[in-house]
Amino acid sequence: MVRDGYFYGLSLAAVAALVWVLTHSLIFCVLPLLLAAFFLWFFRDPERRVPDGPGVVVSPADGKVTAIRSVVANGEPLHHISIFLNVFNVHVNRTPIAGTIQSVQYKKGAFLNAMNPASAEQNEQNRVEVLGEDGVTVAFTQIAGLLARRIVCNGKAGDRVARGERIGLIKFGSRVDVFLPAEGALKIAVGDHVHGGASVLATLPQSRGLGAAAAAAQMRSTAE
Repeated sequence: MVRDGYFYGLSLAAVAALVWVLTHSLIFCVLPLLLAAFFLWFFRDPERRVPDGPGVVVSPADGKVTAIRSVVANGEPLHHISIFLNVFNVHVNRTPIAGTIQSVQYKKGAFLNAMNPASAEQNEQNRVEVLGEDGVTVAFTQIAGLLARRIVCNGKAGDRVARGERIGLIKFGSRVDVFLPAEGALKIAVGDHVHGGASVLATLPQSRGLGAAAAAAQMRSTAE
């Protein structure tokens, strides 16, 4: 479980205990106890079996694939995959590939509904670019949603990460966008439900990868 779950859950349990001391009525304790149980459940962090194999790109988040687009950045074609996380999904984020974090870019913004396409440009977000050991770059963006009020990213430029490694968290409803080379063979479709660190989004060819500059350019163009 994520540490925040203990913080919220135990705090609300303490509130319930205080209410009991003051009122000796279970009725008034029900709401804080239910909220405590919800937060303990919401901040769950299950173990995942990370797929092995060359060129495998795993989902950085749990949720539903809501869009798959073809975009071009700096002359390089990319797949742009959007994953929507509702309040019932696990909200721990994981790295899609193994490699070295090239950049982490945080941007303040609005809190539009994450299903709104405009949220990719206007909402508070955090962009992470990972350069794989084979020279392929995959970038993903943590995007706050209507209810989300905090994005957590534990990685920084220069960090080495493993495929499927826990890297952050988005609290409550949110969205994660993934950018990967168009040469990648997609393994998902719009409407699919994916699990962070376990579901394969695509497999990338080992002969040619997207340069780091192209992925960075795509991320900057989205921010602008």
